[in-house]
Amino acid sequence: MNFKAFVNKRILIYLVKFIGAFCFFYFGTVAIIGLSAPVGYYSAFVDNYLNFIPFFRSTLLNGTKAFVYLFGYESYIPVNTQIRLVGGGGVNLVYTCLGYGVTSFWLAFVFANQGSFIKKLLWMLGGSLLIWIINVLRISMVLLANGKKWNIPFNIDNHTLFNIAAYIAIFSMIYFFDRSSKAKATT
Repeated sequence: MNFKAFVNKRILIYLVKFIGAFCFFYFGTVAIIGLSAPVGYYSAFVDNYLNFIPFFRSTLLNGTKAFVYLFGYESYIPVNTQIRLVGGGGVNLVYTCLGYGVTSFWLAFVFANQGSFIKKLLWMLGGSLLIWIINVLRISMVLLANGKKWNIPFNIDNHTLFNIAAYIAIFSMIYFFDRSSKAKATT
């Protein structure tokens, strides 16, 4: 029997595109983090021209600051990796808190699927924005929980809560992405 008979080319192409895109986004981010750190294999070029991490972290911290302010809580950013409530606790936003793993998954999913460039771009941006919003909400809840000495439900780690919420959002977006593709195919 021919090997091609066992492998559906379409599935194989999808998997190669998905895994390749995920590796590009995820490990590309890891490489930028590693090469922009002033130790080890430091690259001034990467740090000066490709390092989007400080800007992205700043959007998360300032988004959190704005969100908790809506509920009457004053906060401040003492250093570029931390947010604190005035008179209360704080959150240190390390690399693993940025959400680049779940965002990489979403971007790879959309990239690997069928659709026009514009459709994929809009879904990538919209999904990334939703993941960013979920992360801001998580950081806000952890900030308030730390500052007000609240217990996190079921003693679940906040990274786990973020991943659960983010993947629920991603699977919902996958459902709507697929529905939009099928609706377009039938018209």
